[in-house]
Amino acid sequence: MEVEEAPGELVNAGKGEAEAEYHSHDFEWEDLKAEVESDPAFSYHLSPFPGPAASTTSPPQPSSEAWRSFHRRHASGKFFKERRYLLKEFPELPNSTDCAKILEVGCGNGSTAVSILRSSESITVFACDCSKDTLEKANEVISNTKRIDIKDRFHPILMDVSRETFPDWLFCSACRSSRDPSHHKMRKEHPDFLRENQCCVGGMDFVTMIFTLSAIPFAIMPSTIEQCVSVLKPGGLFLFRDYGLYDMTMLRFLPHQRVGFREYMRSDGTLSYFFTLDTVRELFRAAGLIELELEYCCVKSVNRKNGKKMQRVWVHGKFQKPPS
Repeated sequence: MEVEEAPGELVNAGKGEAEAEYHSHDFEWEDLKAEVESDPAFSYHLSPFPGPAASTTSPPQPSSEAWRSFHRRHASGKFFKERRYLLKEFPELPNSTDCAKILEVGCGNGSTAVSILRSSESITVFACDCSKDTLEKANEVISNTKRIDIKDRFHPILMDVSRETFPDWLFCSACRSSRDPSHHKMRKEHPDFLRENQCCVGGMDFVTMIFTLSAIPFAIMPSTIEQCVSVLKPGGLFLFRDYGLYDMTMLRFLPHQRVGFREYMRSDGTLSYFFTLDTVRELFRAAGLIELELEYCCVKSVNRKNGKKMQRVWVHGKFQKPPS
């Protein structure tokens, strides 16, 4: 359940990753904010959205089927690019030791998992998505990628994180014993890769949520984050990246596509929310996490077809679960 309509942020991507130039501060977000808010053409993006009582439209619903259709349409094309920049954005991933376990929430066709698995042979990725087609595509892409041996290192999970609960074999024993069983109904699958006497994989060292939360209705974002945090080990890191307020794609939406405050619906039924730093901070703090890094990434790029300049805005966040 991911979509990133952005060019890469690695200049001269043909170079080795260590040589490529990473950039994320091409302009100041405050300057873009002033420009947008002074332009009458964008005024409808800024106006309050009517509450449920005043609105004649229903609030947006989870769009799992819309995302499944999206991935079926793009299954044969090269819609996504390998996200090599994430290893520079989150150096903890390639530098992790002791057989780190990572949960990727909304993995799409594997564009993030490929980079993570390639960076270290000791990393294992558990990747969930609501689309069976895209999980199969991710497995195919990763299996065919050179320098990656995925045996026992890539484990896809078919589920809609906004509606379903994670399988119980992801929880460490401490998490399972301390959780209120009435809060989430845990499933009982026992995958083949677990040893006979092993009840679970022991929790996650990292959770990554890359261009996924914005695709979930804002009203259920808190419970979605909370569920992801529940499988994170104490001291583990939650790595976040998503659309920021006044990103170019937000300004392209028309008035009738607004379905909430800073929340829009594309013509194919998929949702997109645009975050401020304060919104992200409040969401993750409410889930009990400690803020380590939080900033706007502002990147200028040029459309190669028409030469048009684009100003992209993303939110980069790094949070930690308090040590026990």
